[in-house]
Amino acid sequence: MGEFDLIARYFSRPTARAALGGGDDCALLEAGPGMQLAVSTDMLVEGRHFLSTVDPAALGHKALAVNLSDLAACGAAPMAFTLALALPRVDEAWLAPFSRGLLALADAHGCELVGGDTTRGPLTISITVFGEVPRGAALLRSGARSGDEIYVSGTLGDARLALEVFRGTLSLPAEIFAQARARMERPTPRVALGQALRGIATAAIDVSDGLAGDLGHVLKASGVGARISAQTAVTLLAGAAQPAWQAGSFSQQQRLAYVMSGGDDYELAFTAPASLRDAVLKAAQQAHTPVTRIGCVETEPGLRLFDSAGQLLAQGFASFDHFS
Repeated sequence: MGEFDLIARYFSRPTARAALGGGDDCALLEAGPGMQLAVSTDMLVEGRHFLSTVDPAALGHKALAVNLSDLAACGAAPMAFTLALALPRVDEAWLAPFSRGLLALADAHGCELVGGDTTRGPLTISITVFGEVPRGAALLRSGARSGDEIYVSGTLGDARLALEVFRGTLSLPAEIFAQARARMERPTPRVALGQALRGIATAAIDVSDGLAGDLGHVLKASGVGARISAQTAVTLLAGAAQPAWQAGSFSQQQRLAYVMSGGDDYELAFTAPASLRDAVLKAAQQAHTPVTRIGCVETEPGLRLFDSAGQLLAQGFASFDHFS
């Protein structure tokens, strides 16, 4: 099977939003009057971002989900995406489920595949996604202000739990491992929540490399600091709250570390004025996504964690860095 036969069989799709679809040198996207395009690119490399044993359908899902998560953090509605795919060889048994997983999530969010590239090489998946947002309404990293409250959607740290099981450094009950693995391999991009938070959230980011570092990007861009409740933060590790979990085998410090620097969560961290607390909860309800208030924005730069007694905790949590 040649390159263009591969594309025709697995990735050719009709388009409605693109004035010019796949097959030419560019995809021409039409944004509505008063709308802005939001564009993001992410790359997944075998052995760096995913295990060679991962289910191809789950990998197809995740490849697009991580990009949709960026749109969610901007409050943008998905429109279209391009796919660049490097393959060691043409393996139809792998391509069929990969494309199914990819395109099923695309269809669920009305996100059209409009072009891309394929080549021979180490398995690498690169997606560029395009979304639209009303002009001036995009959620940015730079809008947090002292006094704002800090929220996180969903749960954090579960993907890290699954990774540690794969590494052989942690043992989990089967039901908790299954849940953690699903969170690692099939993350849920919070697209509906991002759009519901337009006009409410003052700043937002998707948590992909760890809460400590990603929230740190918001604080730096906004010129502020934050205080976080460690007691609340540890509750964000969903698996650890289940009865099957043996609490004695996993310390509070370990749980906090996975929540703050685990990565691969693809949840939203965002800030909003305390006066809009009800609006935040209504937006979360509308998006069918739980959110947890974990702290507040302060004038003093830096990220600080406090225990239940109000004592500052010594911590050195950092986000994932590809070149560290």
